[in-house]
Amino acid sequence: MMNTKILISVAAAALMAMTGCTTNPTNAQIGTGVGAVGGGLLGNAVFGGTLGTVGGAAAGALIGNEIGKKQ
Repeated sequence: MMNTKILISVAAAALMAMTGCTTNPTNAQIGTGVGAVGGGLLGNAVFGGTLGTVGGAAAGALIGNEIGKKQ
């Protein structure tokens, strides 16, 4: 089950990366994507289940976006 979640996360990250290939992404966009994937993986590892994954992804996206804006 965990391998399936990791595979889905990697596929989603790849899809987001390929979608942005037409233009150069801003630092905030890169931070949002990286933060969402990292937060989702961390949320799943710490809390488990769908709620932990989604909550971690949301928190990671917000934090990553803010960090990206400052760079």
